[in-house]
Amino acid sequence: MKEQSLPIVPWIGGKRRLAKHILPLFPAHTCYVEPFCGAAALYFLKTPSKTEVINDINGELVNLYRVVKHHLEEFVRQFKWALVSRQIYKWLQDTPEETLTDIQRAARFYYLQKQAFGGKVADHSFGTSTTSAPRFNLLRIEEELSMAHLRLSRTLIEHLDWHQCIERYDRPHTLFYCDPPYWGTEGYGVDFPIGNYIHMSELARSIKGKMIISVNDIPEMRQAFKGLNIQTVCINYSLSGKSSPRQELVICNF
Repeated sequence: MKEQSLPIVPWIGGKRRLAKHILPLFPAHTCYVEPFCGAAALYFLKTPSKTEVINDINGELVNLYRVVKHHLEEFVRQFKWALVSRQIYKWLQDTPEETLTDIQRAARFYYLQKQAFGGKVADHSFGTSTTSAPRFNLLRIEEELSMAHLRLSRTLIEHLDWHQCIERYDRPHTLFYCDPPYWGTEGYGVDFPIGNYIHMSELARSIKGKMIISVNDIPEMRQAFKGLNIQTVCINYSLSGKSSPRQELVICNF
């Protein structure tokens, strides 16, 4: 049974458009793990597994998921008198995270990410559109998050390095979906050198579980994952109302 079809925040490199290509590849599994969950589009789209784990290195994102899981009512209350405006966006950007409670931090991050141009995590700016309504509806926050709250209540939320997450949950019945930052792109807010992709390729060959990886289709990625099962898919991405087709790689260790 599908409970939640949309991620709770926009995210650079989100995988909703890729889902129709990846979900049919999912083998039978008991434990589902996303070491780079980001907006966790596939997690929310897929049928729930017996055990589910979402992990990310971004502490603000992890805190948001934990607050929505454990403190949804108080989280929603943070927006009772809120307004959607460029001024509040800038004020929240300038507010030091260390001065806030976990719930206030989650509300700040949610507000900024909902408004961020292109779903960027780093160097983001207030996003506006002349062709669509604002995507942040303050009156519908609880409605939008209620199903995510139920799904997250049955999910383990981790804040580990991606390879530590894989090593911790590797079992023959585990399926890992890895969506690392795309090589040569910006906006993720984290450095991810080429050696990490090579390490991921080595793990894919040696782990007990199954692994599916999605990366951009460039020679460096084809070389890093050479020898694994590589499929090419074409995806249309849009930014500023413009559609941009590009090829991506879906890589399996089975």
